Amino acid sequence: MATSPQKSPSVPKSPTPKSPPSRKKDDSFLGKLGGTLARRKKAKEVSELQEEGMNAINLPLSPIPFELDPEDTMLEENEVRTMVDPNSRSDPKLQELIKVLIDWINDVLVGERIIVKDLAEDLYDGQVLQKLFEKLESEKLNVAEVTQSEIAQKQKLQTVLEKINETLKLPPRSIKWNVDTVHAKSLVAILHLLVALSQYFRAPIRLPDHVSIQVVVVQKREGILQSRQIQEEITGNTEYQSGRWEQSSSDTGPSPDRLSLSLQFADGVYLVLLMGLLEGYFVPLHSFFLTPDSFEQKVLNVSFAFELMQDGGLEKPKPRPEDIVNCDLKSTLRVLYNLFTKYRNVE
Repeated sequence: MATSPQKSPSVPKSPTPKSPPSRKKDDSFLGKLGGTLARRKKAKEVSELQEEGMNAINLPLSPIPFELDPEDTMLEENEVRTMVDPNSRSDPKLQELIKVLIDWINDVLVGERIIVKDLAEDLYDGQVLQKLFEKLESEKLNVAEVTQSEIAQKQKLQTVLEKINETLKLPPRSIKWNVDTVHAKSLVAILHLLVALSQYFRAPIRLPDHVSIQVVVVQKREGILQSRQIQEEITGNTEYQSGRWEQSSSDTGPSPDRLSLSLQFADGVYLVLLMGLLEGYFVPLHSFFLTPDSFEQKVLNVSFAFELMQDGGLEKPKPRPEDIVNCDLKSTLRVLYNLFTKYRNVE
């Protein structure tokens, strides 16, 4: 009898394991329902997070529609695009460089009735570049004057750039422009091209030193747009760059005598007086600047000497007056050689 009360505590053990299965079954059903709702909520949060991330990536692209069209954001895998950081455009040195180049182009093409207002918008199709190069090089290019279609524009641009590259004789790594970048209105490529042209042809302009542009490089990797920023140098020490022609004149550099020769004729006075001696007449002193004290006066002197050469039966000199004033040795020697060829037999 004493043992029965001891067994009674073991009785509740049997119903204890039976109730959990029914509760577990209910929990399993509710768990599935709750899990589905939780997964949907999590998926929505992930979707919103992805959308927010993509917007953050694409946000820098929206302020620059002139550098990157909306459809250009659809990049292929590993494709790379570059654009100018909008904040970099307000840099005073960059603005000064753009203004100097625009004024220079308009000055060169004043006779063509061409007015450039925006470098990217006005130069991308090759029309202005063609006219600019023809004027600087005094050579007519065999290209169509007017092109409307994109294919025709790129074909023309290809011809113009090939001729420019051939003239500049730059190593491939120094050529930072091509048909695609120029036609895509890349300000960086167009600035590199114009700076190279102005320096090669000794443009009578002063480029600001150490101009850089903040460039955003965007690349698609594994379906995600990734971006990074780099500093692109457009001009360095312009005085050094403008003087590099001295090293290219010969392997060891020009001799002091040859440099002195270009300096002697740089103001145009000797050229004017020389033409009077060769043609046998006196040039009135009031017709030119005997002691020029500015770049413009020197250019006027050389231009006047060129007119006297043409009056004497010579063809129009290929160098520009600005080339002589800028002490371009090759241009000075070319003019003097033409004079020597015509007047070498004059006693």
